[in-house]
Amino acid sequence: MFIGEAPGADEDRTGEPFVGRAGKLLTDMITKGMGLNRSDVYIANILKSRPPENRDPEPAEIANCLPYLEQQIAIVRPEFLCLLGRIAAQTLLETALSMGRLRGKWHRYRGILTIVTYHPSYLLRYAPAKKDSWDDLQMLMKQMGLAPPSRERR
Repeated sequence: MFIGEAPGADEDRTGEPFVGRAGKLLTDMITKGMGLNRSDVYIANILKSRPPENRDPEPAEIANCLPYLEQQIAIVRPEFLCLLGRIAAQTLLETALSMGRLRGKWHRYRGILTIVTYHPSYLLRYAPAKKDSWDDLQMLMKQMGLAPPSRERR
């Protein structure tokens, strides 16, 4: 299960998570990077609607939406969580640690093995972080027992 921050404009319009430019990159990470189909994973967000001007979610907004996400997690019962970006990571791991301190190691959320990586929208703005994100995905894949797909598929 992949969890991001909040819907963007495209997501708000369609009612589906990660369908804009960041969604295309996330799909590529899942399909080309991990060798899975997007339908093999569940994708959700902390917030269920887009904050005004795409600002960071406020604590009250997170508190209002978190029970819905917790219900999604309870229904899906994922074996692994991949938290995309600072807001998702800090919210679910209940920490103020930076992304640099959170990524590259395993965490647990309510007993579920959890990894943190950069949000795809950040990767679109700062391409050098793609290597770190690929390292995180490889950690996840190893734990899942997945080998990277052949070079032709990536």
